[in-house]
Amino acid sequence: MPSNSDKNVASSFQRRTLLKGGLAFGLTAGITPFSIGKEKPTLRVLGTHVTLQEAIRQRAMEDLGINIEFEPGGSATVLQKASMNPSSFDLYEQWSNSINVLWRAHAIQPIEKKRLQYWEEINDLSKTGKLTENARMGAGDAPHKIINVQDDGTLGANHTDTISFLPYVHNVDSFGYDTSKLPNELQGQEESWGWLLDSRYSGKVGIVNDPTIGLFDLALAAQAKGFIQFQDIGAMTEYELDDLFSLLIELTQLNHFNGFWTSVPESVEFMKSGRVAIESMFSPAVSALNGQDIPVTFAAPKEGYRGWHGVMCMSSATQGRIKDVAYEYMNWWLSGWPGAFIARQGYYISNPKRSAQYLSDAEWNYWYKGQVASEPLKGPDGNISVRQGAQRTGGSYEERFSNVAVWNTVMPTYEYSLQKWYEFITA
Repeated sequence: MPSNSDKNVASSFQRRTLLKGGLAFGLTAGITPFSIGKEKPTLRVLGTHVTLQEAIRQRAMEDLGINIEFEPGGSATVLQKASMNPSSFDLYEQWSNSINVLWRAHAIQPIEKKRLQYWEEINDLSKTGKLTENARMGAGDAPHKIINVQDDGTLGANHTDTISFLPYVHNVDSFGYDTSKLPNELQGQEESWGWLLDSRYSGKVGIVNDPTIGLFDLALAAQAKGFIQFQDIGAMTEYELDDLFSLLIELTQLNHFNGFWTSVPESVEFMKSGRVAIESMFSPAVSALNGQDIPVTFAAPKEGYRGWHGVMCMSSATQGRIKDVAYEYMNWWLSGWPGAFIARQGYYISNPKRSAQYLSDAEWNYWYKGQVASEPLKGPDGNISVRQGAQRTGGSYEERFSNVAVWNTVMPTYEYSLQKWYEFITA
């Protein structure tokens, strides 16, 4: 690792030269420079609060010299909007489970690898499904299965010149719990998805309101408790879904669940207010709560994680100058600074070595290597989110992605699962 002084020089230099370097790359791709006096183009990005953060928007506008409009919302809401109205956005940011829905709706267009400046730096997770040879693949839609646009127009694992999404942020998810409210009987036990359905948490459980995410949290929980055994948890049958939702609706009627959240800020409020003591969680929410001195731990379940891979997709309606700008923004996301920014909320980037120079040794060692924090670490909001001496649950980047139980997935029974999900949350 370079020294901190070397990193500071490199960071300053790279920031000054990013626009020039991107512009030089853009000229080879037929992009017209955004000259002084010429109206700045406006890029519209639709997605979730996970990546559509104001600090990212401001930095991208400064580095690229463009206007950017972010439209964040709940994952189900933005997916519905994108699939039904491609002209409402230029780029879409969400998770890999949205790809099949968007592709089948002809809402997104292929992305050319040759226009991605850092394609060769992107690691094997989205190219082969594994970071290490012996990693557990995980059930469902591992990202490499749905990234390449095949010659017949379908999506698959065979490498081609075009892809359905830019691989960028990704992580493994589980649940978070307030350690000060952990039932006595569970203290000292290995964390398990089954805790979400444990009667000792009855009335204090929150679940993400997303039928392609919350569904798997609950399926993993039901299986961990021994209530149901799925033949393939990444492709549940209608009969298995019937059994699962009969159980969940019964628990709903017993007031086991206290709420269903649709955004990261809402999940933070659920825990902060004391409404829940355990819930589906994303890493930024845990970081935010720890920054407010609320003792929430992001679990490393013994059954394995639910994995997800961020996708940046281009609308099928995006053409001309805005299409060029969209490629510039995609390249910017892999240029180093953005990857370091999202590392501080617990997320990984597809070409991490480029972001390493924007992270201190202590940050890199904690977030990527899974080592004990040698000093207090700040989150993206500037608050201390990691105390000195803390260690990230689940270990290093490679270790965590070696333990994926299932990926966020749109199953063959997707339409049926939607129907059952809405029956459940309205029961």
